[in-house]
Formats: sequence, structure tokens, C-alpha cells
Amino acid sequence: MAMLDIKDLHAWYGSSHTLHGVSLKVEPGEVVALVGRNGAGKTTTIRSIMGLMPKTTGSMQFDGKDLVALKAHDRYRLGLAYVPEERRIVPGLTVRENLQLGLVASRGKIDEREAIDEIAESFPRLKERLDQEGVTMSGGEQQMLAIARATIAKPKMILLDEPSEGIMPVLVEEMGVLFRKLRDQGVTLLLVEQNVEWALRLADRAVILDQGEVVYESSSEALLADKEIQERYCAV
Repeated sequence: MAMLDIKDLHAWYGSSHTLHGVSLKVEPGEVVALVGRNGAGKTTTIRSIMGLMPKTTGSMQFDGKDLVALKAHDRYRLGLAYVPEERRIVPGLTVRENLQLGLVASRGKIDEREAIDEIAESFPRLKERLDQEGVTMSGGEQQMLAIARATIAKPKMILLDEPSEGIMPVLVEEMGVLFRKLRDQGVTLLLVEQNVEWALRLADRAVILDQGEVVYESSSEALLADKEIQERYCAV
């Protein structure tokens, strides 16, 4: 059974019909890259999966459960985490306190001290900054914090929106190592990314969106080798 099974997904912003029957599956433990040009519908797709769009229709199943009637926080409690492009680090809170927010949905089922110690080992840059205000860190470090906050409650699947955007190359490479580690731990990833080559080297499969529709699916290896398809649908 697929971890995520989306069928005939439509979405609207007001009267603007932005997704037109998107269907996709993500298997347990798989990394899938969702790519395409700006405005293709990638962010709208993952916002729809998280229940953050004002209007959607279609079928959405996560780990065998129907998502359609659930609020965003209920989807999070099922094990579906989301790292938005804008990161949403809370001003005035330390790195530690931002991480604690990621544990709220666990309802006390996860030991806070152990979870923060464990996440600090996986994110060495954060370990030495636990008592620093989160928003005073660099953009790349804030992105690491947003990812750490999403992973601390041990979700089954993480939706990532443009994680490499505006990040120094050295941190992008660190992020790639982290995502591979998460995959090895059995975490499923759906990765929206403009840095197509980087995303494809991380992912098992690729799905291309264009004007709110799925236009191409293949192994990441096949898309990496197909420069014509990349030029047609992914070139900026």
C-alpha cells in the first residue's frame, strides 16, 4: 500500500483553478522529487496534501487513512510533517523552544529531553546554538531548524518545499546528507525543488508538474539522463 495516494486532485485560490486532476503515489521509504517551472503547481500540491488550501476536491489517502475531512493539525498527528519554503521560525524563541513546538502534536508521547538530544546529534550546527534565538541564525541554519522541528516528532513522511532555496552550497550538501539519512531511517520524503539536478540525485523517482497537471513520471535516473524533457518542463 502506498504511503501517500492522491487521485484527481483539484485546487483553487479563489476563482483561480490551479490544480487540474493531479494524481500521484509515494511508496513507504521512498524519496520523490516534484519538479517543474515556477507556477506549475508544486507548492499548491503539497499545501493541498497538508490541508492548507481554501478549496480542494479529489481523493487523498495517507497511510491508509482518508485525509480529505481532516484539518492540518490532525494530518500532522497522523505522521505527516511539512517544511514550508518560508521556514516559519518563531521570533523571540530559542532554537530549543522552536524544537519544542515540533513536539506539541506528540501529546507527551515523546520524551522532550531525549528528542532534543537526539535531534541535536543529527544537526551539529544546531547543537551549539540551542539557546540562541532562532531568527538570528543564517538562512541555511534556519532551514536546518525548520527541518529539525519537522522531524523531531518522528513523522512517517515529510513534505519539503524548496529546501535549498537561497542556501549556501555547503549547507545544501549537508542537507542532502541529512535527507539520505532520513531515507535510510525509513522516513518518506516528497521534495518540491527548483534545483532539479540536486533533487534528482537525492530522489528515487521524479514527477513533473506543468500548469497544474502531471505531465511526466520516471525514475530520477531516467530524468537526469533526459535533457530534452528537463529543458521542456524544468528550465527556468
